[in-house]
Amino acid sequence: ANPDAALIAAVVRLTDLVPSLRVVIDHLPELEQPTDLQGRKELQANLRELGARPQVYAKVSEVLHPVNGRVRTDPNSYLPFLDELWAIFGEDRLVYGSDWPNSDHSAPFRDELRVVRQYFSKKGRAAAEKVFWKNSIAAYRWAPRDARQRELHTAV
Repeated sequence: ANPDAALIAAVVRLTDLVPSLRVVIDHLPELEQPTDLQGRKELQANLRELGARPQVYAKVSEVLHPVNGRVRTDPNSYLPFLDELWAIFGEDRLVYGSDWPNSDHSAPFRDELRVVRQYFSKKGRAAAEKVFWKNSIAAYRWAPRDARQRELHTAV
């Protein structure tokens, strides 16, 4: 059994039990994909189920990660899963987080940010702003601490 897929299935069950619970699923791009077809189908079904729940967000963090002991910095290497997350959660429930400095074991922050920025910039400025900061307001319900943040908060 794949521990990452089991965790996603558990989040489905948890949000069944507590439908009002706001959840941010962390490190989704690093999610270990099941190698068997049935496991992959179950994972995709569970991700789609979570994507249908408006209180569930996906944190796009630690996108660059080792596969077979090697970290790729080519953005195209990550397109299939980023596209899948985009299709499932859309521009309103994806939240970017670098996971720095923990992510440094995989790749330097500048490489991570370059890949993610390149991907989301193709979605348009408004969508990129949502992913890079605006969605964090809804996901984490953070409150502004100074005048500049209050100004941005009311613009959302």
